[in-house]
Amino acid sequence: MTTSDAQQLTLDGLAPRKRRKRAPAEHTPAEHDPIAQVVLDVQALHLGQTFDYFIDEKDSDAAQPGVLVRVRFGGQRVGGVIWSRTSTSDTPRSSIRYIERVLSPDVLVPASMREDIGLIANAYGGTRANILRFAVPPRVAKVETEQRLTASFQRPVGGSLPDNIQGGFAGRGTLPDGTHPSGSSFEVARSVSEGAAQGYRRIAANYGEANVLNDALHGQRFQSFVFDSLPGAQEWQRNMAWMAATSLSAGKSAVVELPTMREVEDLLPVLRNYGLKPFSPTPSGSWIGDVAVLNAQMPAADRYRAYLAVALGQVKVIIGTRAVMYAPVEGPALFAILEDAAYQNMDGMMPYPQARGVMRLRAKSHGGVFVAMANARTVQSQWENTGPDTVETPVSGYSTAIHPLASPLKDATPWVRWLNRDELARLADATIGARVPHTAVRALSKALESGPVLLSIPQDSTSEALSCAKCHRQARCAKCSGPLQLPADRSESAPRCQWCGAAAIHWTCPGCGHERMRVVRVGAAGTAAELAGLFRGVPMVLSSKAQGLVRDVPCKPMIVIATPGFEPRVRPVSNERGAAGHEYRAVAILDAWTSLYALGVDARLDTLTAWMRAVSLCAPRSRGGQALILGETDPAIAQSLMMWDSRILASKDLDERMETGMPPTVAAACVWGRRDAVMTLMQRIGALGGDWAVCGELSGMLGPVPIAQPDTVDARELEATADRVKAVVRVPQSQRAELAIRLHRETARHVASREPGELRFRIDPKDLI
Repeated sequence: MTTSDAQQLTLDGLAPRKRRKRAPAEHTPAEHDPIAQVVLDVQALHLGQTFDYFIDEKDSDAAQPGVLVRVRFGGQRVGGVIWSRTSTSDTPRSSIRYIERVLSPDVLVPASMREDIGLIANAYGGTRANILRFAVPPRVAKVETEQRLTASFQRPVGGSLPDNIQGGFAGRGTLPDGTHPSGSSFEVARSVSEGAAQGYRRIAANYGEANVLNDALHGQRFQSFVFDSLPGAQEWQRNMAWMAATSLSAGKSAVVELPTMREVEDLLPVLRNYGLKPFSPTPSGSWIGDVAVLNAQMPAADRYRAYLAVALGQVKVIIGTRAVMYAPVEGPALFAILEDAAYQNMDGMMPYPQARGVMRLRAKSHGGVFVAMANARTVQSQWENTGPDTVETPVSGYSTAIHPLASPLKDATPWVRWLNRDELARLADATIGARVPHTAVRALSKALESGPVLLSIPQDSTSEALSCAKCHRQARCAKCSGPLQLPADRSESAPRCQWCGAAAIHWTCPGCGHERMRVVRVGAAGTAAELAGLFRGVPMVLSSKAQGLVRDVPCKPMIVIATPGFEPRVRPVSNERGAAGHEYRAVAILDAWTSLYALGVDARLDTLTAWMRAVSLCAPRSRGGQALILGETDPAIAQSLMMWDSRILASKDLDERMETGMPPTVAAACVWGRRDAVMTLMQRIGALGGDWAVCGELSGMLGPVPIAQPDTVDARELEATADRVKAVVRVPQSQRAELAIRLHRETARHVASREPGELRFRIDPKDLI
């Protein structure tokens, strides 16, 4: 018996099953543009290009650019988006596979969105696949069927809508059950137009350059604005709603990015006052509305439904948290962001896009309007408005300032007092040094007679900072002005800088010349128990991350103790004069001295932002409202708050950053990972001995500085993350685009060649620590 005739012996009933060979599927290339260039859901930097696939003739109509598809890549099936179609390919024909399946005929990534995604990826050194995983939510098939049914019955009614308004209200038509929504398209459009006109009269009376913003919202070219809002419990909501309504009445979409869902909940009722209805289900089961909410934490079906409605043009106003910056709107639109310095605006995954930069980039790409609104103006906004050498980059450039007029500002601002040691000594207060001095107790007790009082305290956490032992000024590095910290290895005697890693040898305080430091431990636990003895019998409410969020409180005498971002809203009460009393009667900033020891580049800005947010909930001085700053703080912060003019602090910060070479006067990127990988990258991009070794008159690289291992590290990863460091590279703003290109190229080389060690980077970081 030959080898070819041999058979494997088996027991009865266990004979191997004979597998039938399937004939290869018959495919016919599409007659027109048979090649699809697909962006795959593969996050590796070195695989960021498009890949060519054949389109079968039977799928040609559905396989349009912007639809989701399933393809074979390597040995697995992966999802992707058709980026474009073409008739030729540089790939050999024998190596091109066919698209296995078109997941949905709906174009989820329109042409303008595809262009935006490419621009965002280039600006932050990532790939289009990196951005697509943020932008396009996971598909839910049943939602697509539901939305197509709704769209087939959405037609304008009334017939007399102006052309520039019909597009914004096309969803207000007859429902599948034969009924009508709450109002016709014409009624809603008229309500929005009248409300926008009325809102403009209020804006023009309170803000300078308001006519420029109004003209831009009605125009067809790109313009950028910095909006400094007046104080007031509902001021920013009214301003943001007016801009959205004005854009909608001009036939444009509006995209509004907010820090948290609390601000989303605050804005929705004000938009409803303009006649704009939230995107919600009807009794028949279909979904209609004028305002959609996008949030990454939403249930998958709700998020995909809202995204699909925007992509299909059914909804024109989109609000939400960071995920909303990728809303697939078409044409000129409003892109507005609230509190652009908030840490929630920075994405936590590669390539770490920042909401402010993405929104401005998209506004410029669409020929729309970008607005950065905040109580406290950021250094970035100050640089864009008044910087002597402001240059145009992919994510920044010149912006027009909208600032409150003097008279309305005075009327809207509460009476702000800074009770520091000097002021208490002038008032002959015997309780100098107390956490809540007698002067503050008397003022708060008086305010409690008519309503609630808010006490803002620092975060419920503990950190260490170094300060001068004599004058208590925060200890800073003489080389780069970074914060000093005690070394992790206590055998070292000298503190080191957290930015550049330089040892602070023979340190002297620049303020008083003292040579000794002291450790300051910052914390705010036990505030409620401590204040219970000062305000006996007064109800107390505590709202913080540890204690839980209290959303709102009644307008009754009580003490509300809250950490930044957890301030409860005051519910209006009804009386014989109507609804009133939605403000705190007084606001006190406790432990202001902790702001002297906050770390980070934006430490003072974050402090002012938190304080302005709290004080904005206070009644104006015309209704007896007052705010108290209790303790020592930076005079620029106190002056900015007392005058409600954040330009004071922003100008000071900008001047200091120009001297020390910190963003936004330069473009910067943080690089971290294993020491040898980081240093190799720095050498390859020219930060070590190359053309970027010097930035102006300063060093182009700061560090490297040792950093802790990641929290998620396990035993298998210890070797790869050993000797983990961080470094900062600085280049002129005019070379920011080149910085992104070099970082992307060299990091992709590191990954593709499988060089050992962790290596990551982030452009335009909020903090350098």
